[in-house]
Amino acid sequence: QVQLVESGGGLVQPGGSLRLSCAASGSGFSIYAMGWYRQAPGKQRESVAGIPSGGSSNYADSVKGRFTISTNNTNNTVYLQMNSLKPEDKAVSSCTTEISVAGGGPYSYWGQGTQVTVSS
Repeated sequence: QVQLVESGGGLVQPGGSLRLSCAASGSGFSIYAMGWYRQAPGKQRESVAGIPSGGSSNYADSVKGRFTISTNNTNNTVYLQMNSLKPEDKAVSSCTTEISVAGGGPYSYWGQGTQVTVSS
């Protein structure tokens, strides 16, 4: 059982930056991977970035070179640094984690979402 709490969304101008954070809390689990998804109005939800535990990060082509995902394994927090933001980056961004528990897994959990708005 895990709870995800997101923060860091907001309004920025094109070319600006935001840093999203998502902390996983609970007990009795180990994290396989953490990542970020987003869904813009009228579009399907898409994977933005992910990072497996002990592995290499991966990114959607649309954000490569602009976004960076990182983790703090001590407090089970994942970050998404978003630079050079574009209007098309406007979306509800959600963090997700895949976890294992004793005798089972992986299981997926989702945060509530945070709004990212890019507008002049």
